[in-house]
Amino acid sequence: MKNRVRLMASGAFLFIAAVNTSAHAQTQPAASAAAAGTIEELVVTAEKRSQNLQEVPIAISAYTSEKRDLLGINSVQDMTNFTPGLQYSSQGDRISLRGVGRLTNVQAADPGVASYSDGVYTSSTVEAGKTPIFVDRVEVLRGPQGTLYGRNSIGGAINVISKRPTEDFYAEVRATVANYGRTLLEGAVSGPLTEGLQFRLAGNWEKQRDGYFTNVVPGMPSQGNVIDQYYVEGQLQGKFGDRLEGWVKASIAGWNNGAGGPGGQTSYTPGPYNPLETLPSALYINPNFACSGVATNVVNASPTGCVNPASSDRRKFASTIAQTVSLDETYVLATQWTYHFDAFDLKYIGGYDTYHYTLVSPLDGGAVQSFQIPLSATATCNFVPGCTAATIRPGGSSSTYQENKHWDSHELNLSSSGSGSLQWLVGAYYYHEAYQQPVFTTLAAQTGLNGLVQPAVPALTPLGVASVFQNRSYDDRPQLEDTSYAGFGQIDWKFAQDWKTTLGIRYSHDKKDGSESVRLICYQVAACGTVPETLGTLSPPVDVTAATVYGPLQSLLLGGAPVAPPKGVVNNGKPGGVTFTPDGFATRNYDASFDAWTGTAGLQWDPDRDTMAYARYSRGYKAGGFNVGITTTLGSSPYTGPEHSDAFEVGLKKDLFNHTLQTNLAVFYYNYQDLQAPLTIVNTQGGLAQSQGVFLNVPKAISQGVELETIWQPIDHLQVGFNYSYNDAHIKQLTGIIDPNDPTGVAAGAKPIGALSTCAANPTAVCDIYSGNIVRAQNLAGNALPNSARNKVALNVTYTVELDKGSLSPSLSYIWRDKQYGTIFDRSYYQAPSWDQVDARLTWKDKDNKYSIIGYVKNVFDSVGYESGSTATRYSGLATGGIPMVLTGLGDHGVSPTYYLTPPRTYGVELQYRF
Repeated sequence: MKNRVRLMASGAFLFIAAVNTSAHAQTQPAASAAAAGTIEELVVTAEKRSQNLQEVPIAISAYTSEKRDLLGINSVQDMTNFTPGLQYSSQGDRISLRGVGRLTNVQAADPGVASYSDGVYTSSTVEAGKTPIFVDRVEVLRGPQGTLYGRNSIGGAINVISKRPTEDFYAEVRATVANYGRTLLEGAVSGPLTEGLQFRLAGNWEKQRDGYFTNVVPGMPSQGNVIDQYYVEGQLQGKFGDRLEGWVKASIAGWNNGAGGPGGQTSYTPGPYNPLETLPSALYINPNFACSGVATNVVNASPTGCVNPASSDRRKFASTIAQTVSLDETYVLATQWTYHFDAFDLKYIGGYDTYHYTLVSPLDGGAVQSFQIPLSATATCNFVPGCTAATIRPGGSSSTYQENKHWDSHELNLSSSGSGSLQWLVGAYYYHEAYQQPVFTTLAAQTGLNGLVQPAVPALTPLGVASVFQNRSYDDRPQLEDTSYAGFGQIDWKFAQDWKTTLGIRYSHDKKDGSESVRLICYQVAACGTVPETLGTLSPPVDVTAATVYGPLQSLLLGGAPVAPPKGVVNNGKPGGVTFTPDGFATRNYDASFDAWTGTAGLQWDPDRDTMAYARYSRGYKAGGFNVGITTTLGSSPYTGPEHSDAFEVGLKKDLFNHTLQTNLAVFYYNYQDLQAPLTIVNTQGGLAQSQGVFLNVPKAISQGVELETIWQPIDHLQVGFNYSYNDAHIKQLTGIIDPNDPTGVAAGAKPIGALSTCAANPTAVCDIYSGNIVRAQNLAGNALPNSARNKVALNVTYTVELDKGSLSPSLSYIWRDKQYGTIFDRSYYQAPSWDQVDARLTWKDKDNKYSIIGYVKNVFDSVGYESGSTATRYSGLATGGIPMVLTGLGDHGVSPTYYLTPPRTYGVELQYRF
């Protein structure tokens, strides 16, 4: 990496020297911001009023549409490269700031970073990734925004501000052609309709035909950013008299993607066996692969063999099921109305959003641990009439995940106008969302196999009988509502010539309620029922819903005493709050409320027009929730309490050398309480693993660090940007936790509680039958918070050469990011390594700014980058009838990591034409 940095630095400055010599002979008047002698001022609305960024006492990174074009920030992932402390997982659409964010896609658990599109809250970060033709700027506010952006802003807030209608006629078209068969067509038109009324209409269509990952199965499509999507929006803006002004935007979007967009494939799993073919169990080996090492009887001819393609090429995989990502019924409405009184403004901000998202993926075993049970090594035939020895029924299973969601948001605020020493803002907020989040696993091999008719499913217990199960081994149907309201106020008082104080307070109340219905069907393994599997015959599936959802409460069926339901669960007289319906589903209701007081207090010092120093305290809050849907089976601990944070920050914003060097420095310390962390219950006993998860609150964590953002313009036409951030985010207090992939605490770096001892010597202790040792919890104090890189570096050099017919701006960027972990355990199998990346762009603009041509290469050296820490699966935790089956060569103790990659090298050309 050091050699690459030296090469970049020397090459960049040699190039600058060369073009500078040429430019002196042909210099024209400045035609772009990059050519100006001083750094351009940037106006933001971070505190709900227009201010110069250098005057706002908050750590902010802001990106205008022009800056995004110049640097090549075309996605949220690109934005993380240049923003201190920001991390984003495109596969899960999860974002974090300074180690504070969201660790699950369960909708009943809120994000930790609030996203606002034109003032309207949204639980998704997709809006921030819209292209520059739609977005005027994106503002990333780091640190708790507990007053003005109270809802789920414990980590920070992202403001997305749309380009607005223009008073003069304007039109623009853009077209991009890139490798991987990517094309992007965009257009916008804006102007007056009549006196005081303007419009804007914009839209785009994007398609990528080839994916970043190659499927080696003949006839199957590639995956990874294979997309076919569109977006269209219309706006109206008007002034009605001298006092009233209004704005409204309506949009529609649709995706008909392959494995692309949020949820699309970005991951790979190393190891000798292809996880898509060996899991959820050896039951479902695909006939295209010969995997004799999985079980002694499994020998299937294949030209590709049994080796995982990713073991030699991380961007190859094998699957007989294609991933798809779709989005339909997606409509968004946003509006703002302002009435100007003599001394203050009354403003209404409202919005509505509805969408239906569907993700269909091949199941790699990580989602439903309940079915990780291989065949007996002596099996000859299974569920296949007329099969011969040394064969196995063809298989394959898929997971279907959906979000069917809608919400509405309303805010009314009063704010002072004018430029007096006392500025104030008070407001009220209301938000309501309702959603369904169904997920199910389909066993494709069961449908119409050799004309076979599915048998009825007998009940394992007398609590329910199910016969129609649609080939779904796992079927979970949660539906919940979330209602929030808040009142807030903030004052900024300039009590002396150079001093200003800020005080803000907010009260928030959140209520979440709904239900979850789950059903589990077990197929063709001894662990399913009460009698051993009958091999070579047609034995039926078994409904194991009651046994799985009850878990330790199953004793009630045998006359045990009732057990109170968990916190937040509505007690309906059944153990754990569960009832059964005639169709075999177990149903449980949820209901919980949360409230909190948050706020801010700050002091600001402005000794001169080029210097601003500040100290600020902020109290952050995020509502509690439930672990429902996705992979749960009505676990015994679904409830999680709210999060809180006490954040302290001091900062300095300084313009130096006649506004040719801008330096923003922030030092912060968080006392972070009750971080919501999902954890899977470890399976140590073999047989039918209960895929239950718990939500735990980490009692104490710390996030502390330093962030530096600089822009240097030493000479005309040259601009250098440099960002560095150090973020030490770690757990301060958490003990008694079991690593699902290392239940005995023997992996390198583990801090187990108690000595390692055998199950035989401790017959009453919890035993891990796979190792023969007792389970040991661990002390996680000192472990890093998930997805928080300790160090990040970003460097950009842009030079503008002014020529007779226009300007030429080469731009070179270098990004480096430290290692990070995907969970609360600091283990090698959860760690994504450090990585770096080089991007290059060349922009031509004609002298009248009518058209631009941009050529770009992202990830010039085709480096391997990681958008988040890794996850892992314990493959040695598979067994038949209690007999351990250990797959060797998969990393520590049979544990295989899964890594989430940033895009490979991409390159293309973009043409912009303005009318």
